[in-house]
Amino acid sequence: MVTPLLPAHMRDVSVTRRGKRLLGPVDLTLGKTGFTILLGPNGAGKTTLLKALHGLERLSTGAVTWAVPDDLARMRQAYVFQSPVMLRRSVRANLGYPLAILGQPKAQVNKAVEAWAARIGLTPALDRPATGLSGGEKQKLALARALIRTPEMLLLDEPCANLDGRSVKDIEALLQSAHQSGTRIVMATHDLGQARRLATEILFLFKGRIHEAGPAPDAFDAPQTPEFKSFLNGDILI
Repeated sequence: MVTPLLPAHMRDVSVTRRGKRLLGPVDLTLGKTGFTILLGPNGAGKTTLLKALHGLERLSTGAVTWAVPDDLARMRQAYVFQSPVMLRRSVRANLGYPLAILGQPKAQVNKAVEAWAARIGLTPALDRPATGLSGGEKQKLALARALIRTPEMLLLDEPCANLDGRSVKDIEALLQSAHQSGTRIVMATHDLGQARRLATEILFLFKGRIHEAGPAPDAFDAPQTPEFKSFLNGDILI
């Protein structure tokens, strides 16, 4: 029987760079299920928290632990950046890359690539360079590339920033489908409407610390801290 990746624990985690504390101290447990949305003003530490979880950020203090060893944990999660990173290859090669490096048979990879390309509307572009896609197409490709190997956990850093409404709707549909299929999602966003549509849990960060955490309906209907209440009101936090 395969040991589940989650729960994950952050204990006394902080990140300091050039004498400035970007995150922490943070104590956080992520359960096995849910769609967690990270909210907070610019510079609150949302991206740093995501990178710390995924092992992309060197910790100044504390540790992140998973229910499995760290090397397995990295293999069983995926990360999507705000600005999608495209390999200088075709759309087909980008989509198939995660499965190819896992050593899956070529026929199996091709079948998965065709299915995902159809799902994100990029079948006509399969043999075009991925770098030539529009912003929305690149982000959908990046998300499909992350989901094609069915990760247990998906981390996303504002994946819908600067996209048009149609692209946002398509990406949210993909995320909701992944969540319903059992993928644990943690995502940063600046869009309160999107947070209300997607979140089962809210983490509100301010000045590198978690100021509020809880089920999404409770957090939105009855914020417990003045900082989060001000944020929801659209006030500028300094």
